[in-house]
Amino acid sequence: MQIQTPYYLIDERKLFKNMKKIEYVRKNSGVKSVLALKCFSAWSVFPLMSKYMAGTTSSSLYEARLGYEKFGGETHAFSVAYSKSDIESLKKISDKVIFNSVSQLKMFYKDVKHLNIGLRVNPGVSYSHFDLANPARKNSRLGVFDKNEVLKALDKINGVMFHYNCENGDFVSFSKMLDFISSKYEKVLHKVNWVSLGGGLYFTKEGYPIDKFCEKLKEFSQKYNVQVYLEPGEAAITKCCELVTTVLDIVHNGKDIAIVDASTEAHMLDLLIYQTPAKMDSKSGKNEYIIAGKSCLAGDIFGTYKLAGKLKVGSKVKFADAAGYTMVKKNWFNGVKMPSIVVKRLNGKTEIIRQFLYTDFVKNLS
Repeated sequence: MQIQTPYYLIDERKLFKNMKKIEYVRKNSGVKSVLALKCFSAWSVFPLMSKYMAGTTSSSLYEARLGYEKFGGETHAFSVAYSKSDIESLKKISDKVIFNSVSQLKMFYKDVKHLNIGLRVNPGVSYSHFDLANPARKNSRLGVFDKNEVLKALDKINGVMFHYNCENGDFVSFSKMLDFISSKYEKVLHKVNWVSLGGGLYFTKEGYPIDKFCEKLKEFSQKYNVQVYLEPGEAAITKCCELVTTVLDIVHNGKDIAIVDASTEAHMLDLLIYQTPAKMDSKSGKNEYIIAGKSCLAGDIFGTYKLAGKLKVGSKVKFADAAGYTMVKKNWFNGVKMPSIVVKRLNGKTEIIRQFLYTDFVKNLS
């Protein structure tokens, strides 16, 4: 099938490998996983994912509604701050409503007291390569820092959520921080029914000690007699998607620069935010290129690569690991054509799920 670039290609066979690992963790630890929609919301593959994950967790009303309508299972609602109208809508569709502060818990308690209520706790420790994504950064607004505040709120909550990791693939680090939380919040943990350990744990990566991970989680769950939840985003969809592009031009300014029909600013925004290069699975060689986007932004650069073969106008360039925080952040900057969403199903059949047209660009604003 010839598909016009650019497009995101989600491979269900690769996604299935991550789902099997998530299922393995559930069977061997009792822990439930809910998909973090802030990372990945491509609902065309939810029928596969919902077989292995317990539901979804959200960061807004719209995400919660998407999880409720398209994924099913448990719907966990979280927001840094809710409005009254948010709560009115969320209380009709959510299984759990998690508050970011004690003040909001008190403000809306009467509205949601018939539901499972949670409170986000900031343990003051974290793992992140970037301060921008560090939940425990100085003056962080994410979660309740004061343990005494949490203790005073126990009569109003059923569970707590600790979201303190970002791309943590280090089991030793995870284990030490969990021990710290266990010690610091022992009184809290003995009083609640469930505990979410949040997302940012890269337990599906190759070589991760998954059996030790399961053992640690099971030990924690049994010690406090709680249902433990994980909120995988990247861990659920890692390595399952490519952004497929075509070279439109090659210019030279000190180095050969290949310009493709996509943009970091519009289609892989996190590359700019965190100043990291796009990943490529192609074989390395002696042909060096800067691969750049077609927007007018001077820094619209995917990265510098040494390739085995030479690029030319019409060459396909595929950027790997393009699922997390890409499609959920894509935008119409410069009016650059939005990548289509394409899925390769488990049976090998390729489907074009969505193509974006000029009319979508027009409707984006008014």
